[in-house]
Amino acid sequence: MQLAVFSAKPYDKTYLTSARAAELDNAAGIEIIYHEFALSLDTVPLAKGASAVCVFVNDDLGAPVLESLHASGVRAVLLRCAGYNNVDMAAAQRLGLFVANVPSYSPEAVAEFAVAQIQTLNRNTHRAYNRVREGNFSLQGLLGRTLHGKTVGVVGTGRIGVAFARIMHGFGCRLLAYDLFENDEFKKYGAYTDLDTLLSSSDFVSLHCPLTNETRHIINDATLAKMKKGAMLVNTSRGGLIKTKAVIAALKRKHLGGLALDVYEGESALFYNDHSGHIIDDDELMRLTTFHNVLVCGHQAFFTEEALREIADGTIRNLSDFLHRRQCKFALVQEAGPTLARKDSVPIRI
Repeated sequence: MQLAVFSAKPYDKTYLTSARAAELDNAAGIEIIYHEFALSLDTVPLAKGASAVCVFVNDDLGAPVLESLHASGVRAVLLRCAGYNNVDMAAAQRLGLFVANVPSYSPEAVAEFAVAQIQTLNRNTHRAYNRVREGNFSLQGLLGRTLHGKTVGVVGTGRIGVAFARIMHGFGCRLLAYDLFENDEFKKYGAYTDLDTLLSSSDFVSLHCPLTNETRHIINDATLAKMKKGAMLVNTSRGGLIKTKAVIAALKRKHLGGLALDVYEGESALFYNDHSGHIIDDDELMRLTTFHNVLVCGHQAFFTEEALREIADGTIRNLSDFLHRRQCKFALVQEAGPTLARKDSVPIRI
């Protein structure tokens, strides 16, 4: 069989051709075809002849794309990520496609990166680095805040949210959380409260919930107004959780004290590719980069050796289950069957 991998980068090829993956490939006679560009309605024809496609966070898996894939003979969609907001699950179920994700891969990788963003922006280490390289050792403008004793709000207490809370607890922070589904593991480090109380009480707010219809633009004009003046907002989850125009307005009126982003709602046209030689016509993203108290990264929080290894292994396990017609633990839609209500696939649990 043939597996078409979209949005493939050199590191994807390295980990998907590991010893473990190669063993499965040889046993099942799998031929892997790598495509560097994203899956979309325009690139669907390149999946012709493949029985399965392997995709990432910014690939288009809406109904038209899924229908085209099905018509070309594709029967499995393997997600190299936890989130599945880019998949039309109803269409996948209707078409009888097998869809599986990798719900947990080194949650500490993302949690640690969120902390790194907080400390980079809070202590201005990125600005200090550039100053020193130019022979400027002035401390003016580099003043930060001690994390110890500060209140940190965690929106979403799945694996990543709890890992983040554990780290911040180690700094001596007071932890508050908002989640529709309370996690006993988080209660070791902090207390649950409603969203309004969390926003008004926290010095730092970190988003760790997935993108759903209910959470889209959970950070908007109204919720930003409820945040403590001068608080910092961090998002390493999904860009659509934040209404970009709203945070720009909050930054301009100096209500929001800082913004650290590893994701952006318009990232699909930009992230994971080099645009340094081109004019970027995303005015909102470019406006964000003009603020001295905004830090934007290119969706790299997951990017560790351990996470890539776990993503590859999980993807290969899902493929193996599909090939052998086994019940897949991480199936979101089982081939020619119902959508699986896996407990840890409830959005807030990712």
